Amino acid sequence: MGNCWGSLTDDLAASTTGHLSAGTSQTNSNTVSIGTSRGSNISRNSLFSASSGDEAFPNGQILPTPNLRIFSFAELKAATKNFRSDTVLGEGGFGKVYKGWLDEKANGKSGNSTAIAVKKLNSESMQGLEEWQSEINFLGRLSHPNLVRLLGYCLEEKELLLIYEFMQKGSLENHLFGRGSAAQSLPWDIRLKIAIGAAKGLAFLHTSDKQVIYRDFKASNILLDGSYNAKISDFGLAKMGPSASQSHVTTRVMGTYGYAAPEYVATGHLYIKSDVYGFGVVLVEILTSLRALDPTRPSKQQNLVDWIKPHLSERRKLKGVMDHRLEGKYPSKAAFQIAQLALKCLATEPKHRPSMKEVVETLERIQAVNERPRESRNRSTRRNIARQYGQQPMHHQSPIHLNQDKYRAHQNVHHVR
Repeated sequence: MGNCWGSLTDDLAASTTGHLSAGTSQTNSNTVSIGTSRGSNISRNSLFSASSGDEAFPNGQILPTPNLRIFSFAELKAATKNFRSDTVLGEGGFGKVYKGWLDEKANGKSGNSTAIAVKKLNSESMQGLEEWQSEINFLGRLSHPNLVRLLGYCLEEKELLLIYEFMQKGSLENHLFGRGSAAQSLPWDIRLKIAIGAAKGLAFLHTSDKQVIYRDFKASNILLDGSYNAKISDFGLAKMGPSASQSHVTTRVMGTYGYAAPEYVATGHLYIKSDVYGFGVVLVEILTSLRALDPTRPSKQQNLVDWIKPHLSERRKLKGVMDHRLEGKYPSKAAFQIAQLALKCLATEPKHRPSMKEVVETLERIQAVNERPRESRNRSTRRNIARQYGQQPMHHQSPIHLNQDKYRAHQNVHHVR
């Protein structure tokens, strides 16, 4: 990746929050101007495409400058039907998120309509302004199959908006904790696929030339496309990692209680492996479909990690807290291995947690074992026995192959942040 991040210190000024401000300067009227000098790829007239980019770089890339389109407020009003209430996908501290449709124009002819997600800043929120700047700074330059694509932004008077690719299946949070017919339980193989995808996204951030600490890893920030590929969204709290001579950065505590690492909550010291703790919490949620924090549970069970930790180290206890909606349709050995991995991620000391690269490798090994056809596994066992007793192994001509596409029944659920 070379020195792709080198221009950050040249082009971008540090904001008052410790975030890098994407070439922005704040005036007394609370408006923000964005510089596009020095070869920036920000363009008002670029052709819109929601699908280009990640396919050519499956391992991700860091762009030297943001590659974003500048949208007009008028075209976003049209895309969201004037921000009509029935287009709302979700709402957070930033403001509301709307679903919109844009015509992809080529050669002057109207093309296919493309779905987008539009975050609209709450004009009264200073936190929203800071997060808007951070999103452009980080997500505008980061490209990876497991990071949500930021397509562009809008800046007109007091209107601040961000435009993303639309994620058809909504958030992991909705699938794990949602209620009603639209929130069907995820089968085991899809849960494992989501965990691996999210882990790859974090690993990319942690292993880039300039390490990025995500700082707010949680189920609601993991979005799913139409094939249940996981993508990390919402980089409003992201921070540059420590320099080579430091182990951590010190910053005011932000994020989500229940997912934030204990050392960060206690001291404000933020480590690369503070993200790993949050991933461990999400792994436990994937196993149990229980929220990290739930005040409706009995007092000793409201904090999921404190309550569940003792259950992760024994198979019998783990079975008692696994999501009952799985109906026992999961490999118990794999579930226990993931529980063990979660325990490592939840270690009290950051140095005792695995790296996200190690997490990805562990999850992929678990997946590989479970994807091997049963007949193939049985044949391997017979061969080992045959070798042990000096016999010739039997050969089978037609091993059974698992159907990798058996899951297709879920309805579309739209939820962002």
